[in-house]
Amino acid sequence: MEPTREQVRSAPKVLLHDHLDGGLRPATILELAEEIGHRLPTHESAEALGDWFAESADSGSLVRYLETFDHTVAVMQTGAALNRVARECVEDLAADGVVYAEVRYAPEQHVEQGLTLDEVVAAVQEGFEAGTAAAAEAGRPIVVRQLVTAMRHQARSMEIAELAVAWRDRGVAGFDIAGAEAGYPPTRHLDAFEYLQRENSHFTIHAGEAFGLPSIWQAIQWCGADRLGHGVRIVDDITVHDDGTVELGRLASYVRDQRIPLEMCPASNVQTGAATSIAEHPIGLLTKLRFRVTVNTDNRLMSRTSMTDEMTALVGAFGYDLTDLRWFTINAMKSAFLPFDERLAIIDDVIKPGYAALQG
Repeated sequence: MEPTREQVRSAPKVLLHDHLDGGLRPATILELAEEIGHRLPTHESAEALGDWFAESADSGSLVRYLETFDHTVAVMQTGAALNRVARECVEDLAADGVVYAEVRYAPEQHVEQGLTLDEVVAAVQEGFEAGTAAAAEAGRPIVVRQLVTAMRHQARSMEIAELAVAWRDRGVAGFDIAGAEAGYPPTRHLDAFEYLQRENSHFTIHAGEAFGLPSIWQAIQWCGADRLGHGVRIVDDITVHDDGTVELGRLASYVRDQRIPLEMCPASNVQTGAATSIAEHPIGLLTKLRFRVTVNTDNRLMSRTSMTDEMTALVGAFGYDLTDLRWFTINAMKSAFLPFDERLAIIDDVIKPGYAALQG
């Protein structure tokens, strides 16, 4: 039986791919912009601003999509602002039924007002801890970790990798690389990935979203990524024949055999044109073939989405039931950059009982 939206909302959910600068509350952007005199496209109301973000991200123009981040990053340049945005992020996720989340952002984009990289990470961590405490008090416990991201068109990846290792026991679970895929292959940052591997550290790489199989192949076979950010284009290595039989190419087979997690973001992929619709999103085929599929939000503000929205849309498109949603959730928790015993505890003590109660 298909679950109701309310059941999806109350089900425990796990989020691995969510951008801090893509999930601000419109009302917060208005207030922070006013404090620093930053000009927004509209100052009319939080609702109108929220509409502008969603419409710009939906316009089909990558330039307009990226412009939306200019405004969120602009209001995230002080310790206090970062602290507030991080705290509200955790509160919003917990209210949506998320029990574990890894939230990513690029520290190098938040130093325009003189903060050091360490101060940026510290401010976000304080905010996460405050949000976690508030969520626990509200009866919605959540565990949140940071992923620090380097921009693939910049040259600071080694610095950010060192930052990830320095903060590894203080709230940072891993490293990520993001930004335009075309022309900026992850192999440009091999020294950072090799350093992280020597340090027994975890990392994910944005790959196979805008760019095809070479991007995925490089991320895994050259850089050694633990997970793929998006990875949606892996379907280019899968052939579905007229008689319904499916043939996997070498790369797709490797990804499935090795259980390499795919951080799939359906709503975002439709916006950026990586998929034509939710119903035609490769997540349907990849789930059927039992790849290690996880469901994520990417940018909650720009895609006007939440984990509940994402999962409800998949229920509508593919007829998934609570057993399927539980599978996505356990996949994600198994793939988290958290110590094994802590992952297991969340699966056994939170996720399984939570779904059992809903299915009861």
